[in-house]
Amino acid sequence: MLQTRFTKLVGVQHPIVQGGMQWVGRAELVAAVANAGALGFITALTQPTPEDLTKEIARCRDLTDKPFGVNLTILPAIKPPPYAEYRAAIIEAGIKVVETAGNKPQEHVDEFRKHGVKVVHKCTSVRHALSAERMGVDAISIDGFECAGHPGEDDTPGLILIPAAANKIKIPMIASGGFADGRGLVAALALGAEGINMGTRFMATKESPIHQLIKEKIVANDERETELIFRTMRNTSRVAKNAVSTKVVAMEKEGARFEDIRELVAGARGKMVYATGNSDEGIWSAGQVQGLIQDIPSCAELISRIVREAEAIIRSRLEGMIVQPQREAAE
Repeated sequence: MLQTRFTKLVGVQHPIVQGGMQWVGRAELVAAVANAGALGFITALTQPTPEDLTKEIARCRDLTDKPFGVNLTILPAIKPPPYAEYRAAIIEAGIKVVETAGNKPQEHVDEFRKHGVKVVHKCTSVRHALSAERMGVDAISIDGFECAGHPGEDDTPGLILIPAAANKIKIPMIASGGFADGRGLVAALALGAEGINMGTRFMATKESPIHQLIKEKIVANDERETELIFRTMRNTSRVAKNAVSTKVVAMEKEGARFEDIRELVAGARGKMVYATGNSDEGIWSAGQVQGLIQDIPSCAELISRIVREAEAIIRSRLEGMIVQPQREAAE
């Protein structure tokens, strides 16, 4: 068993996290992750109202008695969701760990901590991680450029970002972006992280609440099957490469503004991808890690395999590379 500061902080068996994913982080997936000894997060804003979130948390509790959390992503919007009401629903439901992402979450951090809720904040740069640490969060999730969703604007891959953050961050930190197996877990630990966060890999599991054809598409795709949209708007998002994303990138190159592509990138269209199995229906998030995903296991199978592989690499492969220097023969 691999125990780290992060597993002790959040009270789980394995240093593996299923982070928040819009339309995907639902009770059936989160409970399966929790039952396998890892930490899953329900995505708050997938639920239409705070009342629906309360029901989803209850549904998850019916499926597991293990710890799980809720993701609350704070993003700029013309008509922002009622964040304070979602926050209140999380606190009132007795959730003990929250994953925050997006804009400075100071008021949310203060309120959560007042009620004994641990906060894990997602960041895409060392400077933002240090800012979150000063803000009082309990742990950092550091996202490399490989990740699905928003990788920030610095384009720093995990191989650099994780140890750069580990050099400066004192609180526990987990690594996000590009993780799918035991090799990645060992690499993250070696680079200074206390565990890994996976999104795309958990999308391709039996309990993931998305269409089987999308799971099979993730398996079929290689590491080149993503696009970076919104680059020209400095709000970069890594999504699965399809007819829609390719069109958006082409329009951006021709100077398109957000109003020109709004219909193409609408969240409602992206939601339909997961419902219908038509991967060209809209924009949907996926990382470069698709190139490492070759099957659709249960969450229990996936998590136990990752831990087993990681332990074998540490005990056998790495330890086997250490050799004692032979003493020179006495003259």
